[in-house]
Amino acid sequence: MALGLAAMLFGAPMAPAANFRDRLAQDELIYFVLPDRFENGDAANDRGGLKGDRLRTGFDPAAKGFYHGGDLKGLTARLDYIQGLGATAIWLGPIYKNKPVQGPPGQESAGYHGYWITDFTDVDPHFGTRADLKAFVDAAHARGVKVYLDIITNHTADVIRYRECPTSACAYRSLADYPYSTRGGVKGPGINAGFAGDDKARQTAANFARLTQPDYAYAPYVPAAEAKVKKPEWLNDPIWYHNRGDTSFKGESSTYGDFSGLDDLFTENPRVMQGFIDIYGKWIDDFGIDGFRIDTARHVNPEFWQAFVPAMIERAKARGIPNFHIFGEVADPDPATLARFTRVDRYPAVLDFGFQSAVTEVLAGKAGTDRLAELFQVDALYEGGPVSAVQLPTFLGNHDMGRFAHLLRAAAPSLSNEDLFKRVTLGHAMLIFARGAPVIYYGDEQGFTGDGGDQDAREDMFASKVASYNDNKLIGTDKTTATASFDPAAPLYRAISTMAAIRAADPALRRGEQIVRNYDEGQGLFAFSRQLADGTETLVVLNTSTKPVSGQIQVDAASRSWRSLHGSCAPAASARGSYAVSLAPLDYLVCTAQPSGEAR
Repeated sequence: MALGLAAMLFGAPMAPAANFRDRLAQDELIYFVLPDRFENGDAANDRGGLKGDRLRTGFDPAAKGFYHGGDLKGLTARLDYIQGLGATAIWLGPIYKNKPVQGPPGQESAGYHGYWITDFTDVDPHFGTRADLKAFVDAAHARGVKVYLDIITNHTADVIRYRECPTSACAYRSLADYPYSTRGGVKGPGINAGFAGDDKARQTAANFARLTQPDYAYAPYVPAAEAKVKKPEWLNDPIWYHNRGDTSFKGESSTYGDFSGLDDLFTENPRVMQGFIDIYGKWIDDFGIDGFRIDTARHVNPEFWQAFVPAMIERAKARGIPNFHIFGEVADPDPATLARFTRVDRYPAVLDFGFQSAVTEVLAGKAGTDRLAELFQVDALYEGGPVSAVQLPTFLGNHDMGRFAHLLRAAAPSLSNEDLFKRVTLGHAMLIFARGAPVIYYGDEQGFTGDGGDQDAREDMFASKVASYNDNKLIGTDKTTATASFDPAAPLYRAISTMAAIRAADPALRRGEQIVRNYDEGQGLFAFSRQLADGTETLVVLNTSTKPVSGQIQVDAASRSWRSLHGSCAPAASARGSYAVSLAPLDYLVCTAQPSGEAR
């Protein structure tokens, strides 16, 4: 059913899909995958062409913090599975060449996740080659499936050292205590004569030409063995980095500090800005990429994004990609904070951490459905208002915070497995039918639960050798991650693919204005309409409680005749503007009405 409905709208699998780029950002259902943890299509690249033990190659499939063998060939081989779920876009975790292993002795881990980049111009050999990436993108495009790359401009891998603390973390040193004009503090000798700082008015090439010494806070250096490890080559010079020590994630250190030791780029410098416009523009040129998810967006100065984002959109248009989707990661549940990045930094969209927080609280029983109503009410804060909010990527859990099932179980430990399954299913109904571009985190559709965040939420889809993954109790199945997890008959896979098909076939559920209809603090009812300009209305009603609910829902007065897309929907309105619903515990309805033709 799911595949058939999706094919009606977007073209059958394997058939040419010449019009897939006409879809808007809000049309997509995005599947987020870490290539290393998905499918091993070529065992020959498991060690990335390196020799030695895991501390040299990064490969140890039994350790959760090392490479496991997944690659681009494996992803290509599993496109049927991904498209069968209903995904129309694939967001790849970073695929660029990484530092294989880093970390203090005894605490090392590998760059399997892709966020420790040394070479921004090439594919990490653990994942394959540029030819493998092209084959994957071409195969996805042939099906009408878009490909988004995860990109990083805030930092590189941890290569630069500071002489003051060469083997340990360095505390952040502020702009006031360690200005650019002196070495080692305000009372140190003068350096960088004529450099007038990096505020917005002074971010010019002429001003930055006077910044010639990078040792204003710490004395940075690059170990000889890594002197040429970064590409493009200009990235090897410490002058292009802030060099102020580790961020505390507060105040100015959030922008200027090293993220857990990763080398923080001096993005205020026009040379760095243009360098990254060139770097990522070429990935668009070479592969026809359809969008970027931007990592650590909040840790980069706004002026960088004000130049970078429009440059990427124009580069994409020149490549024949009119609807290039850019969204930033701002890890904050406050919609006002998220909206700031669309208004000041000028992001078209940001990942909707506010949505994630609200849905988790409601379905864990920690908040009433008025929490959801409040969330959507403040869509007005985003640049462009609710019209722009429809393109915000929404999600339930991820590779950093953990999986949705784990978050629910942690918030409500007494939940039975059956109850947890129903709540996870209901969460996906909210995700897929509410405004936004829904993101499915790989493995959620197979009932993965995880043990926590970060490494504990990055299980293998192919048969895993990690003991702490294989002892997890999955939801909706008795299987474990010790065997391959590509089962299209898995209960959550079936539920999600059915929802995806409903959404794909109904334009109102993708592009319609969202109108909150009913909510409450105690009974658990939440209802909203998605309505097109021609009056076509689709009503979504959720029961987040463990008791049956029924009642009258306000609808458009012109919506008289109804049919069911999911659940038992009454065939007609009770009266003008009123529609009767009844729902079982932890269940949902999707009902659609055609406009009667009367004036609205």
